[in-house]
Amino acid sequence: MADVRVTYDKTVDAAYVYLTEPLAHVKSARMYPCDPVDVDGMINLDFDEQGRLIGIEVLAASSKLPKYLLDSAERWGTEGS
Repeated sequence: MADVRVTYDKTVDAAYVYLTEPLAHVKSARMYPCDPVDVDGMINLDFDEQGRLIGIEVLAASSKLPKYLLDSAERWGTEGS
C-alpha cells in the first residue's frame, strides 16, 4: 500500500491530501471546487497539466476526514492549546 502525504492546519481546520510522489513538486494547473451543498463543506480537487488528480484540499477537515488521518498528518500553522 502506498503512503499518502497529508498536511493539516488545525487553526483553520484545513487539510491537504497529496496524490503525487513524495518528493515531486508538481504544480496545480486547474482546481475544481466540489459543490459545497452536495458535500456539506468545501473540497477542492487539484489537477496537473495532463489532467491527473494531484491533490485534494479539504476545509472543515475535522468533520470530513478520519481522526487517525488528521492525527498522523504533518502540522502546518500555529496551533493553539
